[in-house]
Amino acid sequence: MTTPWDEWDHVLKVDPDKDLPAGETYEDVAQTGTDAIEIGGTLDVTADKTRRIIDACRKHDVPLYQEPNDPTVVVDDDDLDGYLVPTVLNTTDPFFLVGAHKEWARISDVPWAKTTLEAYIVLNPEASVAQFAQADCDQRPDDVQAYAKAAERFFGQEIVYLEYSGTLGDPEMVAAADEGTDDATLFYGGGIHDYDDAALMGEHADVVVVGDLLHDEGCAAIRETVRGAREA
Repeated sequence: MTTPWDEWDHVLKVDPDKDLPAGETYEDVAQTGTDAIEIGGTLDVTADKTRRIIDACRKHDVPLYQEPNDPTVVVDDDDLDGYLVPTVLNTTDPFFLVGAHKEWARISDVPWAKTTLEAYIVLNPEASVAQFAQADCDQRPDDVQAYAKAAERFFGQEIVYLEYSGTLGDPEMVAAADEGTDDATLFYGGGIHDYDDAALMGEHADVVVVGDLLHDEGCAAIRETVRGAREA
């Protein structure tokens, strides 16, 4: 079975709690060349903030996904192509592995056909996501490889997501995750600032995810990372 992300090289993650640089618009964002826009963040995300981004992006021909960090922020909108829901494999709190998902499953009208889990391995202990999800970031490459393999083989996950949010990760870790997967799509996110960073991580990751750079430096910088991910 093919999935949309089988064909992706680059995803642009937009944080609903952050603004675009002065003078830039979501039309500019849509024209960066990214394969998909993913709306999500860790702190101070609300449904209203998320809906504002959906409204700004809906008229542009770029696949649009929500990555909700909590069931209460999920936005029901036909213009969303789907929901990419994190589960943190290396959390020390079961809530972030399956507890939050159990609460989501209580909702009577979950759009299951449009909902896919992302099996996160979080590796930057200083990142908000690591602290929020209580992740054990003290992992070796063989641990990362085993997590990735377990996600694919035991749990049937379509996406394995190596997350270094806030800093550029260790290519050895990305290579280890790559070796642990055969069919799952490997996402990498964290610290991508330019063409070279995207190309470096794209050597082993199937999809390079870029987020903070959009809010910090704008669309011209994003276009360079798209080129790096495509040419890796």
